[in-house]
Amino acid sequence: MEYQEAKNKFISTWGSLGSLWGINKAMAQIQSLLFISTESLSMEEIMEDLKISRGNTSMNLRQLMDWGIVTKTLVPGERKEFFTTEKDVQELARVIAKERSRREIKPVIKVLSEVSSIKDDGSKKTQELIKQTKALHELTETMDLMINKLVDQKQNWITKSVLKLFK
Repeated sequence: MEYQEAKNKFISTWGSLGSLWGINKAMAQIQSLLFISTESLSMEEIMEDLKISRGNTSMNLRQLMDWGIVTKTLVPGERKEFFTTEKDVQELARVIAKERSRREIKPVIKVLSEVSSIKDDGSKKTQELIKQTKALHELTETMDLMINKLVDQKQNWITKSVLKLFK
């Protein structure tokens, strides 16, 4: 497989996997292109390489910056904006995990807390709702705390420890 074919296959595959970490295909493709690029890319270079519109590129770059995955970089002598992404895979995973927790898990924990603390009217239906949502709230909160503790640690020892579990 030659470079261009491998590059296209990687970007396409990463784009398809984007939904697993909570972003759309174009966002994942932009991030993957930046991830394998040796230097910062302009919006025009991204548009041309991925064959996507200016609006789509602009919107997705903004969202990637909101996630903390993509940053603007200054290129001396250039008036265009250039973009880059985190190159450390483990740091990238840490940022994504924290952002998914903030955007997705924390709101669910809040709803479960509200629902599980409704007034108990003595009916079996209410008691079952309280019991099950309280258990789910506790589990979700515990899992979120564990994930956040893991991603806040130095990644090298965590990765090595997790890999040892599967050997």
